[in-house]
Amino acid sequence: MAGSASNSPAPSPRPTASFPVRDSKAPDGPALVFPAGGWTSFVSAVKRGQFSA
Repeated sequence: MAGSASNSPAPSPRPTASFPVRDSKAPDGPALVFPAGGWTSFVSAVKRGQFSA
């Protein structure tokens, strides 16, 4: 992702019912796999500011 930190998670480019997320420093490494609905809920919560830094 342009402009992102080098230690940020990198979504894997596979459109499925699940959302695999990899460490951007190790793109061929293992992935944490989240259900699509769970990932969508998480991203929405982040956008609403529900998590403190």
